[in-house]
Amino acid sequence: MGTNEATVAVRPHTRGSSTRGPVKQAAIVLFAFAASVSFLLVNVVDPFSGATASSDYAHDGDRFGGAEVQAYDVEGDYTMGVAREGYVVEKKPEVRLAPASTSSDSGWAPPAITPDPGSAQAYAAGAVAARGWPSTEFDCLVALWNKESGWRVNAYNASSGAYGIPQALPGSKMATAGADWETNAATQIEWGLGYIQGRYGSPCGAWAHSQDVGWY
Repeated sequence: MGTNEATVAVRPHTRGSSTRGPVKQAAIVLFAFAASVSFLLVNVVDPFSGATASSDYAHDGDRFGGAEVQAYDVEGDYTMGVAREGYVVEKKPEVRLAPASTSSDSGWAPPAITPDPGSAQAYAAGAVAARGWPSTEFDCLVALWNKESGWRVNAYNASSGAYGIPQALPGSKMATAGADWETNAATQIEWGLGYIQGRYGSPCGAWAHSQDVGWY
């Protein structure tokens, strides 16, 4: 060669291309993260936004079916009214039920009749003897029903509903002895003796219980 010339090999500049890939990837990740946070914030602030709207809302333009507020029952004593802007929780009004009626206020009243305690005791004496009980049992029966009703066929305890010579509670129980239980002393006595025999064995047993606890 006639002259000494240095040959310089020129290499392409690659600095930018070597870092562009990671930077681009980082930007994409950052953008995706920001978009996710923005979407989450929108739904927290406005849960009824278009991103979470139901199909009814999309079709009709109103998720409440034309009403401003929808009410929902909440378990317990409360209701919740949901509107576009939020919700309101209100306590349900208390419902008070009328107390159940008792025998004393059912409207029943004893019949207007004149009782005959002497005739009632005379019938009872024969009924006690017919059951094979001695006269001492009749004496106990007299004491028992003197205390309960004075042997009055229409004796009525308005506070408890007990009725009749044996003070059946309620008085309608004596209908098993006869339909005329309201006015017939014999019907009441037969029912009363059957009750005493079945529960206490005899009038003296019923009288002893009454003296102990005040009732039989």
